[in-house]
Formats: sequence, C-alpha cells, structure tokens
Amino acid sequence: MSAKRRSGLGEKASVFAALGDETRLLLLAKLCKGQRYSISELTEGTKLTRQAVTKHLRVLERVRIVHAKRAGRESLFTLDPEPIDEMVAYLETVSKQWDAALTRLKAFVESDER
Repeated sequence: MSAKRRSGLGEKASVFAALGDETRLLLLAKLCKGQRYSISELTEGTKLTRQAVTKHLRVLERVRIVHAKRAGRESLFTLDPEPIDEMVAYLETVSKQWDAALTRLKAFVESDER
C-alpha cells in the first residue's frame, strides 16, 4: 500500500477514534444545532468539568470536526461537518465493496461449478 493511501487511512482512523467516545458524541450533539458554544455552555447540564470538556474539544479540533474562534476571553466552538461527511462517503464505499464481494461469494457457492 502506498504511503499516500496509508496516510488517508490514518486520517480516517483518527476521525473514527475521535468519534468513538461517548462524551465527544454528546458534545457533537450540542454543536449540531449550528450555533457557536463556549466551553461553559457546553459544560452546562453535564457532570463534566470545564477542563474535561476542553480536552475533548481539542481532540475534535485536531481532526477538524470542530473549530474554535476567540471572542474576547472565550473560545467559541462550531461544528464542521465535512470530516463526518467524508466518513459517511468512505463507509458507503466500503459497504458497496462488501456487497459486491458477498454477491460474488453467493454466486460461487450457488454455482454448479464447485
């Protein structure tokens, strides 16, 4: 496998890893409303500390799912759905590949040429 292809898979793996945490998924659920949120606002209604929320937001920021913008003394976070859209497209491609492989296997198993 080429280095470029492995690199693309590494990026995908990083996004999947970032999405594989319940706390980060809860933060994304809030951010999906399309508004900018401060760390304080994202912490409201949870048992999480501001430091914990910040840690999780930094993970999401590293994989480009959220972006922070300074507003005075606060950082406001917004969702960027593009990396998630890329994952959806990737999963659709993999799904089609598996469907094709299973179709070939079924045809082989059901054929009289075994």
